[in-house]
Amino acid sequence: MTEQNRFLSTPSPKAIRVEQDGPVLHVRLAPEGMDPTLSVAVLDDLISVLNDLHERPDIRVLVLSSMGEDFCLGADRIEFRAAMEQDPSGAALRRIVDRAHRLCQALETTHAITIAQLHGKVIGAGLALASYCDLRAGADTCRFRMPEVGIGLPPAWGGAMGRLISEGGAARVRELMLTCDMFDADTAHRISLLHKVTPADALERAVAGWTGPLARRSPESLVLTKRMLAGYSRADRTADITLLDSHLLAAQVIGAR
Repeated sequence: MTEQNRFLSTPSPKAIRVEQDGPVLHVRLAPEGMDPTLSVAVLDDLISVLNDLHERPDIRVLVLSSMGEDFCLGADRIEFRAAMEQDPSGAALRRIVDRAHRLCQALETTHAITIAQLHGKVIGAGLALASYCDLRAGADTCRFRMPEVGIGLPPAWGGAMGRLISEGGAARVRELMLTCDMFDADTAHRISLLHKVTPADALERAVAGWTGPLARRSPESLVLTKRMLAGYSRADRTADITLLDSHLLAAQVIGAR
C-alpha cells in the first residue's frame, strides 16, 4: 500500500510529490503539470524530505523521478534574474545556489540508497542533481546537455563539477561542458552517467529490479558500503572548492550585467 506524504514530520511538500511504498520512498518532480525546473520551492521541498530521512531508518531506498514530459530542464533562470534584480550584490543569488549545494550534499550522504529514474530531457542542474544519486537508470530516449558555458554561466550548480568528473571521467565531461553538445542515453551509459538504459515503457521495471533486492539487504551493510564508496569517491576531490560555487556564479552574473 502506498502512503502519500505520511512519513513527513513537516508540512506536505507542494513542489514535489512524495509517496512511500514500504521501505522505498518515491520522490517525483513536476507534479500536476508544474514546470520541470529546480526552483527554490523544489530545492526547499527536496532538502526537507532528505532532512526527515534522518529519523526514518526504515526508508532503505529513495527513487527520484519526474511526472513531467522531461525529468528536469535545469535551474530556474527566471528566479536567478529576479534574485539579481532584488539584490544586485549577488547575495540573494548566492543563497539560491547554496541551497543547491546543501541538497546535493544531502543526497550524497543520506543513509538511503538513491536512484535517479530519468526520461525525456535531463539538462544542466537536472543532470547535476541526478549525478548525486547512487544509481541512475534512463529511458533510451533520454537526451542530456550541460548548457551553462553556452549561456554565459560557469557550471557551478550544486558543486556538481567534481561529482560529474568523478562519475563520468574528466576528459569526456570536459568536452561536454565546453561544447554544450546534446548527448544521448547510450553516450551517458558509455561514460557511466547512466548505469542502465532501457526502453521508456520498461523503465519502472528496470528500477524495480534494483529496489526489490536493495530493500532486502542488511540496512547496516548498505549504509556502511554507501559511506565507504562516498569516501573513496571524495578522495578524488581532495581539492574541493564546491563551497565557492555560489560566489563564482554570482560574480559571473554580476560581471555580465
